[in-house]
Amino acid sequence: MESIQQQVSRRNWGHAAVTWPSPQVHALAQCHSDLSTLDCKLCFSQGRVKLPGCLPSTAARIFLDGCFLRYDNYSFLHESIDPNYDNVNCSQAAGVLIDSSLHMDFRRKVADVIKNVTERALGNRKFATVEGKGGVVPAYALAQCWNSLNYRECRDCLVKAGSQLRTCAPGAQGQALFTVVICGSHAGMIGAIALAAAAFIVLASFGAFIGYGRLSKRKAEQNNLRGLTNWSNLNFKYEVLEKATNFFSDDMKLGQGGAGSVFKGSLPDGRTVAVKRLVYNTQQWVDQFFNEVNLISDIQHKNLVRLLGCSIEGPESLLVYEYVPNRSLDQILFMKNTIHILSWQQRYNIVLGTAEGLAYLHGVQE
Repeated sequence: MESIQQQVSRRNWGHAAVTWPSPQVHALAQCHSDLSTLDCKLCFSQGRVKLPGCLPSTAARIFLDGCFLRYDNYSFLHESIDPNYDNVNCSQAAGVLIDSSLHMDFRRKVADVIKNVTERALGNRKFATVEGKGGVVPAYALAQCWNSLNYRECRDCLVKAGSQLRTCAPGAQGQALFTVVICGSHAGMIGAIALAAAAFIVLASFGAFIGYGRLSKRKAEQNNLRGLTNWSNLNFKYEVLEKATNFFSDDMKLGQGGAGSVFKGSLPDGRTVAVKRLVYNTQQWVDQFFNEVNLISDIQHKNLVRLLGCSIEGPESLLVYEYVPNRSLDQILFMKNTIHILSWQQRYNIVLGTAEGLAYLHGVQE
């Protein structure tokens, strides 16, 4: 995964293998071709967090909203179709498609977008999106093959997926995932795709379609990311922070919060920092992460801990703050038998300083 991470950072996909000693491990990761480099890194990082949950299985597949990760104990880079694992999922007719008078027109439109998206993907680096507008119900399609497949392999997969997806109409959506196994269970299919209006999906060995509602959400997330104008200065390498905290040793742990643990770290340049190791278990983890970065990255106030940067490229997300040597205030206020007995003047100054920091934050938000 370390090797693939470097490739993903450069070109939005990658593959690697360890063939000796046994057992062999082969892995591949790829993002949608319409994702930016930063969005791809975020998606890959989220996938890396999920993959260990499949161990000790010898095979795992992670499909996310924008990227795909897979590992197995043999080379699968040229797999395109497999009757044992290929899967097509069709939904029921929904919305205006409940009206049977619209079914024939929608079937025709679906057939057109599947044909067009297949042709465009084969002529456009194995990726394409197509819209079929006009009439009451529009149709949308996305197709993408693994980059490791050659032209013939990609064509075979797309043609087979498209022919099967045509039978889904008048269902409001269809999805084909070929040569898919989930954590070694051979389940074949992951999740449903939320769509606005109606959509059909041709997913060759990898991919997901983003309907208009989901597309709007993705654009909003991208705008949030682009708002980090000083991103290059905020970015820390995961490996550097891992070593700085002695691999998140309990001896370096400063505290535990609802969003994760905080560790003391020593950077190669001599700076001492506090590293917040974030834990997110929902699809909103990207929003939460960048909300905190956006809020704090530009804040400069004597009573507020300064955010120095973050890491998004490792198996988990990390925030890096300036190190405050006097520990958490609650430890000073509430610990018994402490040698730090605060006077009333000190307590007053703490209350005043806290109020000043809060007032500053409210001013920034406004």
